[in-house]
Amino acid sequence: MLATLFQLMGTMFFLMLVGALLRLTGLIDDRAKKSLTDIILYAILPCNIIKAFSSNISGCGAEDFATILIIAIAVQVMALFISKFLYGFIKKGKKEVYQYGTVCSNSGFLGNPIAEGVFGTTGLMYAAVFLIPQRIVMWSAGVSFFSKEDNRVETYKKVLTHPCMVATYIGLLIMIINFKIPSFINGAITALSNCTTAMTMVYVGTILVDINIKKLINLQQIYFSFIRLIVMPSVVYVLCLIAKIDPLISGVCVLLTGMPAGSTTSLLAAKYEADEDAAAQSVVFTTILSIITIPIWSAILLNNL
Repeated sequence: MLATLFQLMGTMFFLMLVGALLRLTGLIDDRAKKSLTDIILYAILPCNIIKAFSSNISGCGAEDFATILIIAIAVQVMALFISKFLYGFIKKGKKEVYQYGTVCSNSGFLGNPIAEGVFGTTGLMYAAVFLIPQRIVMWSAGVSFFSKEDNRVETYKKVLTHPCMVATYIGLLIMIINFKIPSFINGAITALSNCTTAMTMVYVGTILVDINIKKLINLQQIYFSFIRLIVMPSVVYVLCLIAKIDPLISGVCVLLTGMPAGSTTSLLAAKYEADEDAAAQSVVFTTILSIITIPIWSAILLNNL
């Protein structure tokens, strides 16, 4: 598991280094950064969402499926509650970043392989189910955090018609009716989807060039990281113990709840003119800290099996 974790972390940081070098050499200027953001948000991420909803979860029993889904929904409700009430003291611009980072973790890239490494193929299947509510909330309520529309109708309209939200509708429909996407279309979707991690981390790297690394660690980042990596998984862990949930199911749910901030935090901060620096810092800082917290959580959860 540790080998898998360090390999994934190494991949992420090397991709960020590539982005930083491209920025420093001028190959990615401000205009190119904006174009890169649009390509990721409007083409690559929608394909990634559709592919994720097409994941094979047929081996998951109805009772286990329902249990995981209920826990996952409860986690998103908790995340929305935290987002609404625990960041009130943070100024606008940064606040939206931490709100979205609380709702959206990096469970897709880090969570799936780590869940498989710790709990085997069953853990990977359970992870696919757990991520369903997050994929819906991150592109609905999550995007709404960044919206600057005063008119609520316009806000809901923009959120509900966002390409990633449209992809969510398509993905849900594919999952519900178990539709098999034609191979030539599926091949194109998969090809674009496979670019997600590389492109998003390269983008984060372009932002890091303009950040004062000395300011990476500050009280607000520590506060957010504490909530993201310790408080949220701890609440899920305790509640699962009280409810006497199957240790394998609770283990997957706790582990995925404790993942670092999702890299899409930086993309949306840039797109909607929030604090890009704070967004990149939150992704990098929580990812670094997760090198410590993920193994600790894994050891605790494996001890319960």
